[in-house]
Amino acid sequence: MNSTVSLIFPSYLTTGGEQGYVLMYLDFHGFREKPFNLTPDPRFVFLSKTHKEAFAHLLYGIHNRVGFIGLTGEVGSGKTTVLRALLGQLDPEHHRTALVFNPCLSAPELLQNINRELGITASSNTLSPLEALNQFLLQQNTEGRTVVVIIDEAQDLEAPVLEQIRLISNLETDTEKLIQIVLSGQPELAEVLKRNEMRQLSQRIVVRYHLQPMDFDDTVHYISHRLRVAGGTDGLIFSKGALKHIYRYSHGLPRLVNAVCDRALITAYSRDARRISSRIAAAGIEDLTSPMTVSSLKKRLILIPTFIMLAALIVASVYFIRPDFINSHIAPPSKKTEEQTKKDPGVTGAELFHAMAAELGSIPEAESARRAFNALSRFWNVPPVPESLRLGAFNGMEQWAIERDLSLYRFSGNLGALVRFDYPAALELTLPGIPGKRFVSLVGIEDEQLAVDPPIANRKLLSFSEIEKYWSGQALFLWKDSLHLLKSRSPGSKEDRVKQIQGLLKEAGAYDKPLTGVYNPDTLSAVMQFQSSAGIEQDGIVGGQTLMLLYRSIDRFQVPRLTAGRK
Repeated sequence: MNSTVSLIFPSYLTTGGEQGYVLMYLDFHGFREKPFNLTPDPRFVFLSKTHKEAFAHLLYGIHNRVGFIGLTGEVGSGKTTVLRALLGQLDPEHHRTALVFNPCLSAPELLQNINRELGITASSNTLSPLEALNQFLLQQNTEGRTVVVIIDEAQDLEAPVLEQIRLISNLETDTEKLIQIVLSGQPELAEVLKRNEMRQLSQRIVVRYHLQPMDFDDTVHYISHRLRVAGGTDGLIFSKGALKHIYRYSHGLPRLVNAVCDRALITAYSRDARRISSRIAAAGIEDLTSPMTVSSLKKRLILIPTFIMLAALIVASVYFIRPDFINSHIAPPSKKTEEQTKKDPGVTGAELFHAMAAELGSIPEAESARRAFNALSRFWNVPPVPESLRLGAFNGMEQWAIERDLSLYRFSGNLGALVRFDYPAALELTLPGIPGKRFVSLVGIEDEQLAVDPPIANRKLLSFSEIEKYWSGQALFLWKDSLHLLKSRSPGSKEDRVKQIQGLLKEAGAYDKPLTGVYNPDTLSAVMQFQSSAGIEQDGIVGGQTLMLLYRSIDRFQVPRLTAGRK
């Protein structure tokens, strides 16, 4: 019966639920994807004036090695956005970073978590975790790298954990701090630090910033930016009155702006309106604040399955009267579908987890990282890492990459953004009940599924939802700086480096001016134009992320792609 219903209704109606409704409103408004999703996505990053100030404070503190930096802000003010932008700005060649976002850790667990994030493996000798961390910090300092630890939701940390953090900050040389610690949290964090027993820690936080909500102008620019990234073409979809309603309700907090804008778009669709008026915005806000009210939106949601049931009854009647008519419209299953069914038999979520736990959990974290690295190395035609070499996951991979004239880029975001990079990647998995991390390599895309190495439960292809369930949001890319632009740091090479960047931008179709070797406004504009077209933050800085995508966009560099298989 489902096949016959789909003759009359689009497939997204027969799948039912909120997702089908969202697909309809996206098509109605002309978007490629939801512009106001609450899930963080690096492509939608918008730094308002206050976000830029917070970002500048964090960078100042890290570059000047002040030791402690504090960032506070209301729930939904965009603290995580600033922290993600910071992690993207700190290149792995000169920084080591760790992100801790579990406020329920004990003091020993916090230290173990930091060591694990930094890739410090348990040593065979008698070093304590703190001594192992100190040894690692001294080594990184000798090699000219800055170690940054970011602790999110710090307002929930217990006093013993905060004391452990203070002890970690004591690791220093005679002249400078060995570790930079960013404490981020809600305004309650400031109250915690005012306590008498916290005065030693509080006095060490030299750089502090409280993230204020966006003003009206930034809120308008924020909304326009997200509409544009999502594929919207009409910059006036929200009327001025609607924007004022949204600002009054959200007070400039990005999370609330997202929630009310999303609801306003759905309300507009339910009323068959292309433009969001102040009345529609007010109705969307009312629907958010009064969940028990049966609005016209919900009435329409109720009608959709009703129409589907009526359609099913009609088709059933036609089937009994003229079965030949129905059968002629139902296509037989294709050979490809039959082959895929045989190749990838159905596996339940529980069975998939048990297979992951058995196959990936049976090997140590370092060995899992080595195997993932080797899966990626085949794309670049470089030697694999022998089994005898095992280091910490991130640091090991970075060292192996450098030895093979490659670079390692650490990605943080959602799966959609990762796939758009179009690079093979090592995905970091978190399996419940399995300590540490495990890795699986994303090596291709087939039939809207993700090809992984090693196969899980004899399946080479997994759906997006199957991977997202266990993916930590972190991934590692191998890439090649073919022109060695990140390493060209001597004074005499600056002009040549800029000229090479201008040449790459010209090949990518983003720059049509002379190759001057001067990073002038035309070059800055070209860089930002390319970043915009690639869906990454438009900061005008040619760092690792921008270079990766520049090389990928130019055929002569023959960069491996997820969508094109191996080179």
